[in-house]
Amino acid sequence: MTMRVRTVLGDVVPAELGATDYHEHLFQISPLLPGDDLDDEAASRGEAGLLRAAGAGAMVEATPTGLGRRPEAVARVSAATGLRIVHVTGAHREAHYAAGSPLLDDTVEQLTDRFRGDLEVGMDGTTVKAGAVKAGAGYWSLTVFERRVLVAVGRLAADTGAPVMVHLEHGSAGHEVLDLLAAEGCPADRVALAHADRNPDPGLHCELAARGAYLGYDGAARHQRWPDSVLIDCLAAVVAGGAGDRVLLGGDVARRTRYVSYGGMPGLAYLFDRFVPRLRSALGEAALAGVLVDNPARWLSWNPRP
Repeated sequence: MTMRVRTVLGDVVPAELGATDYHEHLFQISPLLPGDDLDDEAASRGEAGLLRAAGAGAMVEATPTGLGRRPEAVARVSAATGLRIVHVTGAHREAHYAAGSPLLDDTVEQLTDRFRGDLEVGMDGTTVKAGAVKAGAGYWSLTVFERRVLVAVGRLAADTGAPVMVHLEHGSAGHEVLDLLAAEGCPADRVALAHADRNPDPGLHCELAARGAYLGYDGAARHQRWPDSVLIDCLAAVVAGGAGDRVLLGGDVARRTRYVSYGGMPGLAYLFDRFVPRLRSALGEAALAGVLVDNPARWLSWNPRP
């Protein structure tokens, strides 16, 4: 069985990814983020170019269904910048959708069929295919809709082997999410727990990694919560605890006011320009290569149907 990574420009072998930013957004519109729409293709292309120039070979576009994603534009950005891009399907936590959104009424079966079509046919009527599936959970809570999405994502991942990303609000409920997905046949080693670092608890992270889950560290530059040193120390402790093969690194900058190409700061390049050098000093080159190259390639690899 030849494992592949499904990018917006087609399937590639995992070794072609290189250093991978596991969590960013190039296009996104959410009622939770008024005034922070990512909707300008030229600006988003410029920001992706800055990420590429900073050292990223690939990224995951983590904008799921119904939040302003633009698959064909993402494909054009990938072609123009040389950045490999894996796009997610799935759905975010319910708070990101306006009241009355038809997606909120979909059954588990409808959601599963919708997400499967994005993986195997193309997103939003295009031929651009998703390469991962996303779900979202609230802070120690799951709405009825969020539970349906998790069931659909778990069943689809169990059937296809596709990689899964789950938004954890403030890093909460990691074990509970893994339990719900496992009940649908989805193994923990297919799952990346986004924002695990927003609860910077290395003991908890090692527990989640021991189950096989990947730990999404994507909170760099959020200094209103804590300095980057807290995340670096936590990540170093996780690596020292033997779970370095389960850590993923991303930025999740996600707002036009924080994108250089939209006139903001610190931009997508912050991760590689400012955070990674400090991480290199803390971890060493070999451990850093695992976090940036080996782990995301393993997580994103599956056997897509033709």
